[in-house]
Amino acid sequence: MNGAPAPAPAGSGSAGPGRAVAVYATTTLLGLAAFLYPFWLPDGSVRGQAHSADAPLVAAAVGLLVVVVLALEVRQGTMTAAGVAVLGVLSAAAGLMRLLDLPGGGNGIFFLVVLAGAALGPRLGLLLGLCAMAVSAVLTGGVGPWLPFQMLGLGWMGAGAGWVGRLTVRLRPRLEVVALAAYGWAWGFAYGAILNLWFWPFVRDGGPLSWEPGMGAAATAGRYWSFYVATSFAWDAAGALVNAALVLAVGGPVLAALRRAVARIEPVATFEPARVAPEPTPAAR
Repeated sequence: MNGAPAPAPAGSGSAGPGRAVAVYATTTLLGLAAFLYPFWLPDGSVRGQAHSADAPLVAAAVGLLVVVVLALEVRQGTMTAAGVAVLGVLSAAAGLMRLLDLPGGGNGIFFLVVLAGAALGPRLGLLLGLCAMAVSAVLTGGVGPWLPFQMLGLGWMGAGAGWVGRLTVRLRPRLEVVALAAYGWAWGFAYGAILNLWFWPFVRDGGPLSWEPGMGAAATAGRYWSFYVATSFAWDAAGALVNAALVLAVGGPVLAALRRAVARIEPVATFEPARVAPEPTPAAR
């Protein structure tokens, strides 16, 4: 019909990005549910199990969502094959960095995820964290019921770094590195605090540091804070310091190199519905 736009090619409509965003949101909601659902289990029979039964299901669901979102990104044209390759290389590099034993019990996986997340953006930062932790678990033999929760924690760290990178990209390079170092320092504590939740609700020994069904939100937060300070705070403080020191030491050149690489692999064209120009009127002919 005259003047009517032609149908959009398959995979090029506006639904593509919406589907990808929905998968990212589903991944985050799945992670939150996996961490928090034990607080709604009143049955004492789960004591000591710590996700031994459902961890494989959580890992399988997270892995499937990663594959789905990569397929959607490539089909929509928001990620190229080169982008997938760069994501794979960075995931492998970050996984290898976990093999480094640094002072204070730290390792290099966190600082690289922070810098790469800032360069890649929140979507790919999330994928990088998920994939990097999976690679590191295979390399270090750290596969267990804790793995999907480590993947989610590192994925959220990478996604947050992507949002921070969007805010700091206009700053002077040195100021941006300081901001990312502060972010890495804060996440040294946040990662440890989040990861403790994968097992803490199951440790129901009746002691002053454990959680019991029926506790209110304030009592639960108080118990957890006491548990965290007693068991993890000092360790996480050392790791946070290592994160910040590494970002300050090498963040400038590494971030600049990553941003140059990202600029080269970003799609050069976006797919939009084709439009047909209206036929000229008889007067115009």
